[in-house]
Amino acid sequence: MNSLIVAITGIVILALGYRFYGGLIEKLWSVDTERTTPANEFNDGVDYIPAKHWLMLFGHHFSSIAGAAPIIGPVLAVVLWGWVPAVLWIIIGTILFGAVHDFSTLMASLRNKGRTIADVAEIVMNKRVKIFFAIFLWLALILVVAVFAATTAKTLVDEPRVVVPTLGLIFLAVFVGFMIYKWKVNLLLSTGVGIVGLVVLLFIGYYFPVVLTDLKLWIVILLIYAFIASILPVNILLQPRDYLSTFILFFGLLFGYLGLFLTKPVMHTPAFISWNASSGMLWPMMFVFIACGAISGFHSLIASGTTSKQLSNEKDAKKIGYGGMVLEGMLALLALLAVSAGLYWNKETGPSGLIYPELIKSGNWIGTFAAGYGEITKPLFSATFGGLVAILTLNAFVITTLDTATRITRYISEELFGDGLKIKIFKNRYFSTLIVIICAGYLAFGNWKAIWPIFGASNQLVAALVLVVITTYLLSKKKSIKYTVYPAIFMLLTTVYALVYLTINFFKKGNFLLTTIGTILLVLAVFVVIESIKMFKKYKYEKK
Repeated sequence: MNSLIVAITGIVILALGYRFYGGLIEKLWSVDTERTTPANEFNDGVDYIPAKHWLMLFGHHFSSIAGAAPIIGPVLAVVLWGWVPAVLWIIIGTILFGAVHDFSTLMASLRNKGRTIADVAEIVMNKRVKIFFAIFLWLALILVVAVFAATTAKTLVDEPRVVVPTLGLIFLAVFVGFMIYKWKVNLLLSTGVGIVGLVVLLFIGYYFPVVLTDLKLWIVILLIYAFIASILPVNILLQPRDYLSTFILFFGLLFGYLGLFLTKPVMHTPAFISWNASSGMLWPMMFVFIACGAISGFHSLIASGTTSKQLSNEKDAKKIGYGGMVLEGMLALLALLAVSAGLYWNKETGPSGLIYPELIKSGNWIGTFAAGYGEITKPLFSATFGGLVAILTLNAFVITTLDTATRITRYISEELFGDGLKIKIFKNRYFSTLIVIICAGYLAFGNWKAIWPIFGASNQLVAALVLVVITTYLLSKKKSIKYTVYPAIFMLLTTVYALVYLTINFFKKGNFLLTTIGTILLVLAVFVVIESIKMFKKYKYEKK
């Protein structure tokens, strides 16, 4: 099949999903443009700060939720199970699961003073649920920080030409942040300066690569950066950096799809490979591997952790909450097409160096995506430059996810250990952030690729539990729960099965650290579900 047909069909369905299904969810939450948002009500100059424009907040939100997962997930899933099941889950999952999850979490947080989803769980259930849910989230986020620190470090080692633009973006973002918030420069002019700066950084990196092959040293540098970035006021680095990063993504998406329109390559990967692949059965494992490409629990932590504290008007909630996930679905679709149509399945059909299964076996997952992207954008760039654009696109979002995840884990540490367990030292943001960095660093220095499956399973299980909390919240407000309860049940069944499967495998392989983490996550999840069922019965009884 021609990849262009898949691309157009996918984009049209996702756009229609935003227009119509997103409209239904907007009505469900009774969006009120006159309601004062937490960003305006509790403006503290550090975490609660109204974004200058909704596009800036969209940039932060989207950059934070994107990361590596919507690219790496489809790249791994397609080679194991085929492109048809992956495409179907990306489209259906995005519209009916992921976007509903993200938008609903944002709205629930907005209606509760910008509190995290763990705090919302306490409001609609009880303090026990909040503590257990917060422990679950804390462990899952440590996995996120570890995986993305190692992922970014790997790309900086493998592709020295992205070092300057990746790190230079940090300083450029601070400068643009000062232009907008301190010097009150016009947003359009500030954006222009930022985009020009990005182009300059890209060319400097291309012609002056920084070669540093020590993976562990890069991990240390990135974790130090995450520590500093997560304690700075959001408008100094977080907002402007993520805003500028979004232009990198728009550039990558635009030229990726334009390349498909010009080359019109056929799908080289088999439509369906096998139900039972080397990494497990299509259900549930494909749904875990694709992760953020369809639904992600991490998104709920962004929506309720940072986005809800910066939204200036509820009228923009659908654009950011639902729209951000739809755009991520388009990114996942592009990643899938890059490897399915840009690469080849065997040596009989394609040149050496572009054989998809061989590139995956080499362990360079990011390089596999870059090679495919380079091929589909050949009419626009050289394959080498196209691959560089692909890696820079991914890296900009991975480093964003890294420091945002660190900031949110700090929030949860303060709420869980400081407020919940009354350990006063955790109220100090420097100490709580340091603990997060140490724990994540310990995992990152190990075999980070072994963490990926349990990261995916725990991430999806967070999504399932958040949908349970949101369903309970809607029930407490006497609103319809049909849009959230069915996705919650499906995700619970899928992720619990996947986590049990992975935990047993970790035990068989003697990996007792991941076995322990998997077991703890399962126990915590079961507790939250049991408590939720009790609350369901209570609210249904009250409703009668």
